[in-house]
Amino acid sequence: QVQLVESGGGLVQAGGSLRLSCVASGSFSSINAMGWYRQTPGKQRELVAVITSGGSTNYADSVKGRFTISRDNVKNLVYLQMNSLKPEDTAVYYCNVKIPRRSAEYTYWGQGTQVTVSS
Repeated sequence: QVQLVESGGGLVQAGGSLRLSCVASGSFSSINAMGWYRQTPGKQRELVAVITSGGSTNYADSVKGRFTISRDNVKNLVYLQMNSLKPEDTAVYYCNVKIPRRSAEYTYWGQGTQVTVSS
């Protein structure tokens, strides 16, 4: 199986920065897309940013220009650098990876890390 461990969440003041990390381990030979999602109580989980195995990125409009996603394919890591944080960025952030197996693709989630931005 695949395990995802996230780190880097916490409490920060508006305008501050945080860097989230997620490392994937387990039984796999490669990872397709890696991404970050977030969820607040009563709302659906939403995409924040995603990066393909080739390095192409996509961001939610609300974070463009403030957040940067990157990955280390050797260490199976994905990062989310979050700058100019706003109170509305407060959420539980989840790491997401897509693992190819035979002719299918499987999705795995981390346990989530809390990000709280105070005004």
